[in-house]
Amino acid sequence: MVNRTVSGHCAKRPIAELHCHIEGAAPPELVLAQAAKYGTDVSAVIRDGAYVWRDFADFLKCYEAAASVFRTPEDYALLAETYLASIAADGAIYGEFFVSPVPPFNAGLAPEAYLEGTIAGLQAAKAKHGIEARLILTGIRHAGADAVEAAARFAVRHKSHWLTGFGMAGEERMHRQADFTRAFDIARDGGLGITVHAGEWRGPDEVREALDALRPARIGHGVRAIEDADLVRRLADERIVLECCPGSNVALGVFPDFASHPYPALRAAGVRVTLNSDDPPYFWTSLKREYGIARAHFGMEDAALLADTRTAIEAAFVDEPTRAALLARIDQHVVGEA
Repeated sequence: MVNRTVSGHCAKRPIAELHCHIEGAAPPELVLAQAAKYGTDVSAVIRDGAYVWRDFADFLKCYEAAASVFRTPEDYALLAETYLASIAADGAIYGEFFVSPVPPFNAGLAPEAYLEGTIAGLQAAKAKHGIEARLILTGIRHAGADAVEAAARFAVRHKSHWLTGFGMAGEERMHRQADFTRAFDIARDGGLGITVHAGEWRGPDEVREALDALRPARIGHGVRAIEDADLVRRLADERIVLECCPGSNVALGVFPDFASHPYPALRAAGVRVTLNSDDPPYFWTSLKREYGIARAHFGMEDAALLADTRTAIEAAFVDEPTRAALLARIDQHVVGEA
């Protein structure tokens, strides 16, 4: 059972995240408002103000039903701005969204309009709340190699100040990482930062294959690497950044509880790890709560938490002037606390 009572990160120390799916960030109250706007019944997936699902397959159905009420560029602008405003209020200085044209296309929205609306939300959040954000376009693994390659070509065509990365999400237990080598070569050659989901549902061999076949700078999740000491050493030596999501992992049963989560062991082994929320309202978490989990369950103090925020900024898919400005905000906080 998920512990929903962990206290959050304290007062406005800088936090950041690299791993959050945009539709998965939609709070239930926003989905209910959108459903009312379109006359859509979402009572099967939201009850008493919370998402309802039983297992991973059911979670995906819940996710798709909630995503279906975002249908216009304005809807996605509202979603992106709403989420970024919420984490900025908790001290976030940076966030990255995974975006995929598939859910909005299924809801009747053209991929270009989807990006336009989402970027408008990022711009509004920066103007109002001072938070930087970027987008990572993802291919859907279970859609197959051709679909992921098409996503990579789309991402390269639309690469911009705001869309800076390419990744792959979806059902990890379908296909092999090596099936997607060409898609990731296209994205890398097009100047996009590379990340890929691996080592959540499958074990360390999945992480190793991702490293060998796709050559990412970051791995989404990657926590099952802990089962292979040689792989852990490789991750540390190659300075691969893991986008860890402890709340998600425990909610989905990847690990039975936070005491079993390998975040502190990976960190102690020299692996570059970061804290992230994944699909926060679905897993009864938030970015703030992830930092609280690290404090309460992993024994991390302020300096360690701030160091992992710095790791996230160092690994962010941003231009160097933006990275320098974000790191300066962390440094200013350290000076202010001295």
